[in-house]
Amino acid sequence: MLVLTRKVDESIMIGDTIELKVLGVDGGSVKLGIQAPREVPVHRKEIYEEIRRENLAATQASPVDPDKLKGLLKKRGA
Repeated sequence: MLVLTRKVDESIMIGDTIELKVLGVDGGSVKLGIQAPREVPVHRKEIYEEIRRENLAATQASPVDPDKLKGLLKKRGA
């Protein structure tokens, strides 16, 4: 792990396109600003972990039986 010390209004660069800037420090809390291209997803770690769990659960779901699906669609008039 790389550990850096930055003051308010100082930044670090991640690659050529991601800037992480210290916006403020209040007690034990640090306010960060992240500037990144739209195609780069940025999430708090707890949200990222939840997305990972949901994606994993989706890949482990039982496959849909095509015949059963056809029957359901016929019942709905589709």
